[in-house]
Amino acid sequence: MFVKIKGTGSCLPEKVLDNAAISQLVDTNDEWIQSRTGIKSRHIVGKETAVSMAAVAAEKALEDAGITAEEIDLLIVSSVSSEQLLPCTACSVQKELGAVNAAAFDLNAACSGFIVAYQMAAGQIKAGLSKKALLIGVECLSNIVNWKDRGTCILFGDGAGAAVISVEEEGNIEIPSVLHSDGSRGEVLTCKNPTGERKDGSLEGYVAMDGREIYKFAVRQVPAVIDEILEKAEKSVEEIDLFVLHQANRRIVEAIAKRLKQPIEKFPMDMMQNGNMSSASIPVLLDELKQEGKLQPGMKIIVAGFGAGLTWGGMYLEW
Repeated sequence: MFVKIKGTGSCLPEKVLDNAAISQLVDTNDEWIQSRTGIKSRHIVGKETAVSMAAVAAEKALEDAGITAEEIDLLIVSSVSSEQLLPCTACSVQKELGAVNAAAFDLNAACSGFIVAYQMAAGQIKAGLSKKALLIGVECLSNIVNWKDRGTCILFGDGAGAAVISVEEEGNIEIPSVLHSDGSRGEVLTCKNPTGERKDGSLEGYVAMDGREIYKFAVRQVPAVIDEILEKAEKSVEEIDLFVLHQANRRIVEAIAKRLKQPIEKFPMDMMQNGNMSSASIPVLLDELKQEGKLQPGMKIIVAGFGAGLTWGGMYLEW
């Protein structure tokens, strides 16, 4: 018996910033960006907020699952870029939804956030502490990107993705999942809280990243963690129908597919039009795949992510 995803939803800002527009801000061009990242455009918040996007994505996930907000007893939001610290984003989303019976809190595991949220909720369900959980990954990364730094501003986008998870039958619940972290290497991807107004030339309050080190980390650790998950799930890599990975960079995904010796067709991607949405990337991609009819009952799926912390992990799902 597995904890199941019962419904998905997503929300992307109306404003689209393509590579031509980025080239007006920094010394770059469409060919340079696409050749290194695979990204053509990204969505950027205007009137939207983390709470408003999270609420829309959540409403769609609830409708897809065929349940009401009142049935949710656990609401977890993963974000590194919400506009507010207090109250937590999850509590504000709870208010918007009317999820009056839900315990609500935020977590921060960067691009691995949705995976951490899923595993925490699955653990709560296994322990009998929850029955129906609503998980949301939401980011307004444009708020913390330095638009003068071409190494980072070309990468990130805004958006929200949500999923409802539950188990309908009594019995043991298997959770073939893995989580890892290495704080000793956290300096390769950072963003400090600004202590006052940002000063010219200061990176305080902005994302700072060593892209080369992140690439090496991802292409080494993600295949390794997938092997761990396969061992726990007692599956072979050939049995997996889809590998749903964090959408950081096309070259990273291609390198992971090559190391696993699996066809790239098993690795769906949407960073081309959405960019890297951190904790929102996996749930948004899952919703897109579902809406496109590419997730069929019984499909075997591995979800894996990696990000700041450093954090990485994943889980095995049967759709």
